[in-house]
Amino acid sequence: MKISIITATWNSDKTLRNTFESVLKQSYKDIEYIVIDGASKDNTINIIIEYEPLFKGRLKWVSEKDKGIYDAMNKGIRMATGDVVGILNSDDFFTSNDVIEKVVAEFEDNIDAVYGDIHFVNPDNLQKCVRYYSSKIFKRKLMRMGFMPAHPSFYCRKECFERFGYYKTDYKIAADFDLLLRFIYVNCIRTKYLPVYMVTMRTGGASTDGVKSRMVMMNEHLRSFKENGIKTNRFILSLRYFYKITEYFRK
Repeated sequence: MKISIITATWNSDKTLRNTFESVLKQSYKDIEYIVIDGASKDNTINIIIEYEPLFKGRLKWVSEKDKGIYDAMNKGIRMATGDVVGILNSDDFFTSNDVIEKVVAEFEDNIDAVYGDIHFVNPDNLQKCVRYYSSKIFKRKLMRMGFMPAHPSFYCRKECFERFGYYKTDYKIAADFDLLLRFIYVNCIRTKYLPVYMVTMRTGGASTDGVKSRMVMMNEHLRSFKENGIKTNRFILSLRYFYKITEYFRK
C-alpha cells in the first residue's frame, strides 16, 4: 500500500528540516512525499532542493502562488498516486519513526480512514509538551458539538476525496472540520481510532492562536453545519471547550 503524505509550505525554512527528517526516518518506505510551496521568499526552496536526493525519487514538489493552505492541500491530494493520503504540516513532525507503519497495518481491516492522537509543544523547547489532543473519546455523534478527530493524524483513502470532495478554499481555518464533517458525519465513512501519538505540533498555528481564531472557527463551524443541513447552535458548540481545558493537564 502506497501512502501519500502532503506538506504545504510557505516561508517555512525555520521548521522544515524537522518535518523532512521525520518523514525520511519512517520505517515504512512505500511513501510518496508531496510538497506544495506557495512561492516562498525565504530559504524554503533551497531546503527542498537540498533534501530532494535523500528521498530517492519519492519526493514531488511544486512552488507557485496559491489561494492558501487548503488550496495547497487540494493540489497535493490531486497529485497523489497513493492509496491513502495524509497531511503533515510544515511546522509539525512525526512523533515516532513507526507512525506510518502502524497506520498501514490498520488499513488491512478494510476501513476508509484512521485517526489517532497528537500533542503540542513549545516552539522554543520541542521537549516541553504543553497540550495533549487525544481522539480517543471521538464518536460520530459528537461532531454536532464541534468535536473532531485530530486532523493532523487523519489518514484517508484517496477515493473518499474523489467521492465526497476536497477542502473548501474559502474557509480561513475550519476547512478541515468541514471536510471531516462531510466524510464522517454526512457520508459515514468507516473509521478506526489508533491509540498512538502520531504527530508533534508547535503551538502558534492559525487554529490555536487566541480568542480571535476561536471566533472565526465558531462562525465557520456554524456555516459548515448549515451547508451540510445539520442543526446545531453556538451553545452546543461551546460545550466542547469545557472538555478541551482538560487537554492541558493530561500526562
